[in-house]
Amino acid sequence: MDIPHFQHFLLWCALINAGVLALFFAIFRIAGSLLFKLHRRWFALTRESYEAAWCIWLGGYKLAIWFFLLVPALALQCLR
Repeated sequence: MDIPHFQHFLLWCALINAGVLALFFAIFRIAGSLLFKLHRRWFALTRESYEAAWCIWLGGYKLAIWFFLLVPALALQCLR
């Protein structure tokens, strides 16, 4: 696989993962209360700690997309 193909692959992976991120954000916004009630049965959670965990997870996922997909794709663009 040459550099342009690998860069194209990384960009498509970033796009797909951004869609997954948007889907999880939509699920959190639309069905957040339902999911909180479900998770509260299993764990001792407050509403604030539940929302903080979601925000940390979504932020970490977004950073992973940037660092593992977009930054390498941009670095490969510099090599061309």
